Order: sequence, then structure tokens, then C-alpha cells
Amino acid sequence: MSRKQWRKLGAGVLVSLFMGFASWSPAAAAEPTAAAAEQTEVSKRIVINLAARSIALFKNDEKVYLFPIGPGKASTPTPTGYYKILSKDVDPSWTDPATGYSIASGEDCPLGYRWMQIQGNYGIHGTNNPSSIGHYVSNGCIRMYEEDVEKLFDAVDVGTPVEITYNRVVVEKAPDSTIVYYIYPDGYGWQSVTVADVKNWLKGYGVENFESDEEIEKKINASNGEPTYIAKVYPLFVNGKKVDSKAVIQGDVTYLPVVDIAKTLNVSTGWKPNEKLLVSAFGEAVGYDKKEVLYCNADDAAKLFHVDGGLTKKGTYELKAVSNAIVPIVRGDQPLPGSNTPESNKTDTTVPGTAQPGAAANTSRPDSTANPASQSGTAAKQTAPRSAAEAEQQAQAEAAAKVKAAQQKEAEREAAAQAARAKADTSVKTVKTTRTESSTTIVSTAR
Repeated sequence: MSRKQWRKLGAGVLVSLFMGFASWSPAAAAEPTAAAAEQTEVSKRIVINLAARSIALFKNDEKVYLFPIGPGKASTPTPTGYYKILSKDVDPSWTDPATGYSIASGEDCPLGYRWMQIQGNYGIHGTNNPSSIGHYVSNGCIRMYEEDVEKLFDAVDVGTPVEITYNRVVVEKAPDSTIVYYIYPDGYGWQSVTVADVKNWLKGYGVENFESDEEIEKKINASNGEPTYIAKVYPLFVNGKKVDSKAVIQGDVTYLPVVDIAKTLNVSTGWKPNEKLLVSAFGEAVGYDKKEVLYCNADDAAKLFHVDGGLTKKGTYELKAVSNAIVPIVRGDQPLPGSNTPESNKTDTTVPGTAQPGAAANTSRPDSTANPASQSGTAAKQTAPRSAAEAEQQAQAEAAAKVKAAQQKEAEREAAAQAARAKADTSVKTVKTTRTESSTTIVSTAR
């Protein structure tokens, strides 16, 4: 296999959870204190994935090198486990363990020009047969291209930990936060892979709902090590609290988890499955059902939840509740015609049984606009009629303008929603958020 071919097949490796078949070796168990003492301030480790036929060097958990390898044949597999570099040699000679015949360092030596022992006769070394790299070819050692092994040789020390695994499924997060996964062939016949296995790996990165079972099945059948890029993911914070699900950017849409946001903000939400519409106490918008998990477009978050925010420089997605409710103008106990009150704002899109958050606050007003007749003492009697009348007229005009703008916006939103509704069934599945002293519960009802 050529270097170019391997780069295409084995680019992403070893940033995933450890899976199966890597067993603890006596070499790893021996002298753990001495091994720890040999580590420098910069923590280095070598990680080998036999299924991917790759070797990586990490420094402080950052992958700095990734090279192709030629591990052991199926009949003489490279042993998995935890080891360390026991010795390093330049220009090694090779001795056939079966016959005792030796070959000095040079073009004919199968070890190339570098050798790093990890246990007994097993080691990491160069080769005089570069075409073997990328295949299962050795008696158990790890072969590398000569230029690659010399770079690795110079970068590690005696005592550097070596982890050898056999992971057919590899998931990693790229520097731009894109989640990518690979499925490698079962070269040793050691590890079967199911759709459920892959979904479980993707779940750890928050994208299990964004890759279909059919696509995963196809990828398992291919098992060619090709990368599949799913989406970009970011930790999601609502009012400073980190929620379980993540913000996911796939294509040109940023998906936000509806239930997690609704629970955090205590906003009642509903789902019209036939119309694919989300409904909240504040408005409605197109929704996305990803394997029975509801998402909204980030562009509609303000409409559904009265929040503001977005992607930060820290690599997080943060939302904060905003208050832009219009305080009604009242005369006595009656709101003026056209004022923005809970009664005048009720629409047909409100989910039956849902609460209107903030309604209680909107039915009261500051003392500065209170009815003088309701106040006690001489302060109410001293109000100047002309000044109060002018202030009330100005406030009425401002409120009327805001209400008109809100009504126009609502009309535009309703017109857009009608295109999605068509003549769909009116059944609504309501997801109501309720709170107790100790927990938050999601209650589902059907109408």
C-alpha cells in the first residue's frame, strides 16, 4: 500500500474510547512506579491501532504524529496491551530466531536503521520492504517507513508508554469541531461491529441522532476506513447552565435540542408531528424530529423561547433568556384597547393546557403609572391632571406602535407557517414541562 493510499484510509485514529481486545500485559504491570518516574513534564505516549494499521504519538493528549504501519500477520498477530519503550538502537542487526542467522545493518536488514524494543523480541522498527506497510505482514513487530520511524525514534525516550489496541470503530473530533468516524476491516477476525455499537460510540460525541441506521449499516458493510464527516458539535449552555445535549451544526442549519432548552427555561412546548411544527407559549416554528429527539433551527430560538445568543469564541453555544414584553397601560383595573396583555395576545397556535410564562408580570405595572385613585395619602391628590394626561397619551401612542409592530410580525409568521400546515391532521402531542422541588419532569399527553 502506498503512503498516499494509507493517508486516505487511516487518517483519523485513536482519539476514541478504548474498545475490546486490549489486554493488560506483564510488561505494563511491572514496575509502574519506575515507569511513572521516567516520564518528563511533557507527557508522551505511543498508541497503535492494529485494525487501522496506524501508530500515533501524543504529547499532552495532542496527536503530533500519525504514521502507517505493517503489523503482524493473522497467523502471528501483534499482541495488544500496555507496554513501554525498553531500549532504542541505531543501525540494528537482525537475527532469525528460528535459525540464528544474522544480517548486519544495511540495505538487506529487515529492521531498517532504527529499532525500539517494547517486549522480548517485539519492537517498532524500519524496513527494507516499504511496499509491505499498510498490510498485516510481520511476525508480530511493528514495521514503519524508514523516514517515519526515524522521526518517531527521535521524538520518544526509553520509558515512553506504548498502548496497542484493536479498534475497528474510531471516532474523533477534528480541530474545527467536526465529528468524523471510520470503520476498519476485521483483519484479525477479532471484533464484530453492529449498528448499535457505532451509535453508542457516536453518542459520546452528541451526534448519534444525525447519522441514519441505514448509512451506518452501509459503512459497516464497506469497512474501508474511509472518513465520514457528520456535523460540528458544541457544548450548549442555557442561562449559564450546561445542558445534556449539544448544539449541532450540519449543513447550513444549527440544530438546538428543544426539550433541554424548554426544561431549563420552564417553557411549555408542543409538537405537531403531521405538520412538523413546534409550538411554545411564545410562538411556533418548523421542527426537526431526529430519531424521536426534537430540534429547532437556531434562527427560531428567539421566537420559541425568547432567548438570544450564539456561538462564542470559547467554542461553546450559549443562550440567555431576554425580556422584551410590553407592559400594558391600564386605567383603573381595565387595560386600554389594543394593549399587549395575556388576554389580547391569545392565538390559535397556543397548545391547550400550556402556561403563558410572564403573564402575571404583564398584568401589573410600575407604581409610576398606577391609578391615583388606588393610592392612599396626599401624594395621589397632588398629581397634576394636565401632566398626567400628557404622559398617558404618550405612553398609549408608544404602546399602540409596539402592538401594531408585533401584530404585523405575527401575521408574517402565520403566513409562513400556513405553507407548512396544508390540510394536515390537527392532532397535537403536547410536551409539558412541570417542576417539583427536587426535579424537572416531562409529561407527554395526546389530543
